[in-house]
Amino acid sequence: MPDPTSPAPVLARIASDASCLLQALRALPAERDASTLTVHITDAQDLADAALRLFSTRSPQASRPSPTDLLLLHRVAQIAKAAQDAAAELTAALARAAENQRRQAAATSRRVVLIGPTPQQFIESAADLLDRIPALCDARDRPESPCH
Repeated sequence: MPDPTSPAPVLARIASDASCLLQALRALPAERDASTLTVHITDAQDLADAALRLFSTRSPQASRPSPTDLLLLHRVAQIAKAAQDAAAELTAALARAAENQRRQAAATSRRVVLIGPTPQQFIESAADLLDRIPALCDARDRPESPCH
């Protein structure tokens, strides 16, 4: 019978969700709309939230945690940080895209100065961060990918 307090199912779900989000980011068209980015920002924030909930349920379990427990907590904290950082990068992509659109609309000449990094560079940075999460989860019993 599986241990009901085991973090493995939660880590497996986080790894699967991170992989799905990563696939979605890599499939984004060059001309993406704000609502698509907003959904992906929320997805990354949900990953961070799941990792933080796992951290909060695991951290008070023992007054003197074992080295294994401490290693797990460290990995879960890294997962939460990677997901939060990915959400921040996607938010920066959204803000940069809006700023560049504003500059294009306000341009009085043909020459428009767009600021960088580009939204795509922020999205690639978010993808790099999300790419780390499955390895941090180290979930060998991941469910089949439910990516849409």
